[in-house]
Amino acid sequence: MMATLMRKWDEVLKNADPRVADWFMMSTPLPSFIICFLYVVIVKLGPWLMRDRKPFEMKNVLLAYNLVMVIISAYTLEEFLNAGWLAGYSLRCEPVDYSTSPQALRMAKVCWLFYITKFLELFDTIFFIMRKKFNQVSFLHVFHHGIMPVSWWFGVKFVPGGFGTFHSTCNSFIHFMMYTYYGLAALGPEYQKYLWWKKYMTKMQIIQFICVVIHTAQLLFIECNYPKTFVYIIGSYAFVFLVMFADFYFKTYKAKRSETQKSTHIKNGTAGKRKVN
Repeated sequence: MMATLMRKWDEVLKNADPRVADWFMMSTPLPSFIICFLYVVIVKLGPWLMRDRKPFEMKNVLLAYNLVMVIISAYTLEEFLNAGWLAGYSLRCEPVDYSTSPQALRMAKVCWLFYITKFLELFDTIFFIMRKKFNQVSFLHVFHHGIMPVSWWFGVKFVPGGFGTFHSTCNSFIHFMMYTYYGLAALGPEYQKYLWWKKYMTKMQIIQFICVVIHTAQLLFIECNYPKTFVYIIGSYAFVFLVMFADFYFKTYKAKRSETQKSTHIKNGTAGKRKVN
C-alpha cells in the first residue's frame, strides 16, 4: 500500500513547478502537516495549561507582531498587484507562467512568501490563548488558520501564479486592514474610539469571499489552461468561508442587536403594547 501511495505521489509531483523545488519548506508537505497538527494540539491543550495561570501581559509583543504583519501584508499586496494584477493579468482566464522571466519569478516568490505568512498567522491563536481570550478561539478561527498552510503548500508547489492569486491579493488587503486594527487595539483602551470600524472588517471578509466565489465560478463555464482541481479547491474554500463568516456576522451583530432592542423595549415598558387608534 505504501509503495502504491509513493508511486501515485511521484506521478503527482511530475506536475509540480520545478522552480520552487529547492525553496524553503517546498520539498515535501510533511513539515506543513506537522506544524498544523501541533497547532491543533496547542489549541486543545492551551486552555487547560492556562486554567490556573494569570493572562500574560503582551502589549509590546502584540504591537511588534502586528506591525510586522501589517508590513508583510502591505508588501505581499504590492507584489501581487505589480507582479500580476496591475501588470497584465486578466480577470477571466489567467494561466500560470512557469517561465523564468523576472515577472513570473516575482509572482512565484510572493506566492511562497504568502504561504510562509500562513504559519506566522498561527501566532494569532497562541496569543489569544496566552491572554486567556478563549472566546476568540472559535471553530471558525481555528479552521481558517489551521487549513491554510497545507493548502497553500500545494498552491505554491503546483500553481504559483495566475488565476489563483486573485484570492491571495484580496486576502493580503484584508490582512493589512485586520492587523492594523489589532495593532490599534493593542495600544490600550484609550484607542477604542478609533476602532469603530471593527464590524466592517467582517463585512470586508464576506465581500472578499463573494468576489472569490464569483471570480472562480466563471472557470466552470469557460475554457482556460488552469488546473480545474485548484479551481474546485479555491471555489469550495471561498464558499465554505463565506457561509461561516456570514453566520458569524449574523450571530455577532444582527442577533445581538435584536436582543438589545428587545431588552430596551422591555425596560421601557413598550414590549407587547398595541397601538390604540
